[in-house]
Amino acid sequence: MQAEAERATIIPERIVCETTCDSVEKQWLARIEIQSQNRGMEIGYARVSTGDQNLDLQEQALRGAGVEKLYSDRASGGAVSRPGLDQALSALKPGDVLVVWRLDRLGRSLPHLIDVVSALGAKGIGFRSLADGIDTTTAQGKLVFHLMGALAEFERALISERTQAGLRAAKARGARLGRRPVLAPAQIAHAQKLVADGESPTAVARTLQVGRATLYRALRAAEQNRPGDLASRLSRRNSKVRSDQ
Repeated sequence: MQAEAERATIIPERIVCETTCDSVEKQWLARIEIQSQNRGMEIGYARVSTGDQNLDLQEQALRGAGVEKLYSDRASGGAVSRPGLDQALSALKPGDVLVVWRLDRLGRSLPHLIDVVSALGAKGIGFRSLADGIDTTTAQGKLVFHLMGALAEFERALISERTQAGLRAAKARGARLGRRPVLAPAQIAHAQKLVADGESPTAVARTLQVGRATLYRALRAAEQNRPGDLASRLSRRNSKVRSDQ
């Protein structure tokens, strides 16, 4: 009697388990089918730096990974204009995935790479790098890429901090910052003497092979600590030239 009672309790439990497991399996298969239907196109991008290099290795790897369309460039990583990349980015739609052989094939630098992939992610486009094992369509890939983005931001902050510290140190040493002056102090002194002797600033500028505006700025900068007759003469000449025009 006890054994029959145990069998009576086990059989319903097994029936319930089989029914539940079968339902879960069907839901799982249905979810996979929906994901496969919503999956977009995989578009590949390959790049070599010079015309002597070969794209075959990258193209074979991308084709083997299931890429349906492939764009390429023969240009250095630092090149601003890359028609193949522009075409690939234009062809991508939400749900698609951009596939590259290696990270350095896409970005000119780590910050540029982060910017490109972040812009793709904002449009609902995934990114995959075959050799580096990064796939932003997975949770693990997103985590890795977010860590790379944090490192890139940290690098930017360090560069900015070092630049500012260098500028402050240079100012403290009395260094002149900015572009080097076009005219040397000796040339400016010579120009001052010529103008003071009645020479036309236009003729002086032509002699020194600089623009008239450049000459005016140099002379005014030299006279700002000791204004005198030269500064007023330059001002009168400038006003006269404007009235004649």
